[in-house]
Amino acid sequence: MAWRWIDAPENAPVGFHGRAYRLQVRALDLGQPLLAEVLWLDPAPEIVRDQLCLGQGSAASGRATVEAVRVAALLTMAGLADALVTLPMAKSAAHLAGFDIPGHTEYLQELSGAPMTRMAFVSPRLNVVLHTVHQSLRSVVETLDANGVAETLAFSAEQFIRLTGKQDLRVALCALNPHAGEHGAFGEEERLLEDALVQAEAAFLDFTPRPGSPFFANGDPHQDSAKPHSVGQRGLEVVSTGGTEEARPAPVFFGPLPSDSVFQRASKGEFDLVVALYHDQGLIPVKLLEPTRAVNLTLGLPFIRTSPDHGTAFDKAGKWVGEAENFLEAAALAVRLAGRGRESLLTLLPRD
Repeated sequence: MAWRWIDAPENAPVGFHGRAYRLQVRALDLGQPLLAEVLWLDPAPEIVRDQLCLGQGSAASGRATVEAVRVAALLTMAGLADALVTLPMAKSAAHLAGFDIPGHTEYLQELSGAPMTRMAFVSPRLNVVLHTVHQSLRSVVETLDANGVAETLAFSAEQFIRLTGKQDLRVALCALNPHAGEHGAFGEEERLLEDALVQAEAAFLDFTPRPGSPFFANGDPHQDSAKPHSVGQRGLEVVSTGGTEEARPAPVFFGPLPSDSVFQRASKGEFDLVVALYHDQGLIPVKLLEPTRAVNLTLGLPFIRTSPDHGTAFDKAGKWVGEAENFLEAAALAVRLAGRGRESLLTLLPRD
């Protein structure tokens, strides 16, 4: 093997000012055929080892982390990489370096200009999307909005249809209050969530059939044509092409369901996807059920981005006690998604 320093990778994206090294792997020596080649980038060569302390976050480590993510995202968007796999970021260290970012998801959205992103976690037994991510629980309650939740529901369903090829997704929405509010006894927020579910389902069923169409709300093809019509059968989308109407499967939304039981039901196969309203509501069951298999997948980016579902674990740094399984799962999913072509991704999500 031989390291070779190069000025910059070919077609390096605008904004890369670090150092690049190319690792060439040959059978015996440089005269033998090339077996493999790996590009290694140092996006912040001015940060030297003496500025870093193993197991401790600092302004230097925070800057190195954010710069590495920035360059990697630029490389991926420039087509020099097929997917991006990130490792955990110490947000406090990034803040010390002057980067006021709550996490990877928000930063990558800003870099890419994506209009909407959501944090998803996929695993063999449970798939979860978070409505909100890095914000206080108080602010989640204060800013809860039917339109916003509906947007998350519809967006998540659309993204997972693309991922899995499954049109008739079963999407469950977590309630905010215990017992889903117990009909208002424990709060009124569930009424907002009920409105959000109706809006989300309407996003897939919003179609007015022609007079005489068999797809009427009450199933009566002779219904008064002067009245507005809507598709009333859940899980059925009507598409008009060439003057004819065709029914095809559409997502079905359930909820709001008590969060103390919905994840168990989903893990047994009753739902394909659960939308949680806040960070810990979704991540506690994910990390309990799939501590090593769950992969963080960002929905909405113009490129593939995965990440292991764990934190920085500074307490394990340098002790050689950490396990790589979660990172390997994230890398494997990124590789499968990058090579999917036009095939359905139903078999590409993590499975037992």
